Parts: sequence; C-alpha cells; structure tokens
Amino acid sequence: MALHLSVVIPVYNEESIIAQAAEELRQGLDARGLDYEIIFAENGSRDATPQILEELCSKNPRLRWFHSETPNYGVALKAGILKARGTYVVCDEIDLCDLTFYDAALPRLERGEADMVVGSKAAKGASDQRPLIRRAATRVHNKLLRVALGFQGTDTHGLKAFRREALLPVIQKCVVDMDVFASEFVIRAWREGLNVMEIPIQLHEKRQPSIHLFKRVPNVLKNVGKLFYVIRVRGT
Repeated sequence: MALHLSVVIPVYNEESIIAQAAEELRQGLDARGLDYEIIFAENGSRDATPQILEELCSKNPRLRWFHSETPNYGVALKAGILKARGTYVVCDEIDLCDLTFYDAALPRLERGEADMVVGSKAAKGASDQRPLIRRAATRVHNKLLRVALGFQGTDTHGLKAFRREALLPVIQKCVVDMDVFASEFVIRAWREGLNVMEIPIQLHEKRQPSIHLFKRVPNVLKNVGKLFYVIRVRGT
C-alpha cells in the first residue's frame, strides 16, 4: 500500500547539520499526522554523513537512505524519486526543510489544483535571503532557460512537490544530471501540459552551499546546451 508522502533529499558532506535537520523534519511531519517516508539520497560524501545516516535510519523505520559513489545532485535526486513510494513526493534540500512549503503545496495537490508545485525563490512575494551573487545567479539561470527552452516560470531548482503517478513518465524522459536535472524535470512537466504551479517561498539557508557557485557553471552550461539540443533540435 502506497504511503501518502515521500520526501526525497539529496545529501553530500552534510555531517554538521544532517542529524538536527532530519529530526526537525521528522518531528514536523509527525505533528501533522502524515503517513510518510524520508529518503536521503547520499552521493559521494567523504565525511561522516553515511555513518550518521545509517544510525538515524536504524532507529526510525520512516527514514531510508542509499549511497551513490559519485557526487551528483541530479543522479541522486532522480534515483530517490524512483525509489519513492508515496502518492505525493516532495523534493527537499537538507539546508531548508521548510515545512511551510509542505503546508502550502500538499493541499493544492490533494485538491487536484496542480500536478506539480514549485517553491519559487524569485516569484512575487518570495523572500530570498541568500547572498546577492547567488540571487543574481538564479535569475541568470532562469533567463538562460527562458531563451534556450522557452520556459515561462521563475524558478526550477529547489523545493518541489508533485503527484508521483503523473510525473514518473516525465522523470523517465530526463537526460541531464547535476544541478540542471531539476530544471529539466520542471521544464518537461510544463512542456507536456501538466499543471505546474509556482508558489513563493521564504528562503533562509542553514549553511553555505556544499559546492561553490563558480564550480557549477561549466556543468550548468554544458547540460543546458545538451537540453537545448535534445528538446529543441531533436524534439524529444
């Protein structure tokens, strides 16, 4: 029997915050009376993250984790979604775990108002407290997606909630990895005519990014180029 909710969280070298973040999220979901699982998609960690996850999951059957050898956010997130058993899935970030997004997104899915709800850092009403350079990078990335792929939304990366059954066929079509997988997932859902809704979020991260912004740029450009070719040129 399917669970009501699966939460999928990619993690990489998160020993400093993962235990506390997992406990706060667990308590919040328990307080809401949800039937849920939390899946930690650990990928390539070189610190104590795997050992901490093993201990956490051994103590609580609602927590699951798996290991991927190579650090790759997109591959880990996709694998976690495919392992999910919930009717609804939330893709969360270990440095966010903002339960106000769950409170806003899940009722919309349950009422059939949307197939996917995207928590936007750039939508009207959002509050993005990250450093200026990272806020600017989000807008540049979104502009790139708009020009290259015709995307009409304001954000693709970060918090997402969706109906698993509706989005699994979209996941199967995704071809890129790393950070751009999250963008492809949203863009393909939108291009296939699914009801993708954006809601503004209040963003306050618990720690600095685990991978420096400028180290991401080459992979982002490569994968957006690949996505342009696959979607716009090949039409797949």
